Amino acid sequence: MENNSIEKKYSKWIVILSVAIPVVVAILFGVNLRKWNPDIKPLSFLPPIYATINGLTAIVLVTAVWAIKNGKQKLHENLMKFAIGLSVAFLAMYVAYHMTSDSTKFGGTGAIKYIYFFILITHICLSVIIIPFVLVTYVRALAKRFDKHRKLARITFPMWLYVAVTGVIVYLMISPYYQY
Repeated sequence: MENNSIEKKYSKWIVILSVAIPVVVAILFGVNLRKWNPDIKPLSFLPPIYATINGLTAIVLVTAVWAIKNGKQKLHENLMKFAIGLSVAFLAMYVAYHMTSDSTKFGGTGAIKYIYFFILITHICLSVIIIPFVLVTYVRALAKRFDKHRKLARITFPMWLYVAVTGVIVYLMISPYYQY
């Protein structure tokens, strides 16, 4: 298959996923299964797990950049697939938690409250924006359009790393306020 046709083949999916993922997450975020069935137990054990997954994603991303800069293309490729898999696992756990648990309010006051909300808002906004960047960057690698892949990866990497790291920071800042 020609390189351009690979990109064309996936372009529709990139648009669909880039719109559908945030919309579905927003809808599911508003669904609380316990209101329909009070016997459903909150999945309160998930936040530290998905925060750890965010931290692991950050480590994998940095390692993947190190790998490609050291000529280890196959390792880079495998690490990037792993990072995408980790992000999908995070998303599934995040949605499952919020579908079974009430939202936790941040209890900090003063300057820390503003810092928390700044980090949270930028984390959420970039977590939506990063979806098409990751998908297009990945497809360009599949299509062996490495010049375009590298150019976009220079933008994708810091955004994705920011989302992964701030996911951990948000968890650490709100974790004292979780109701277990």
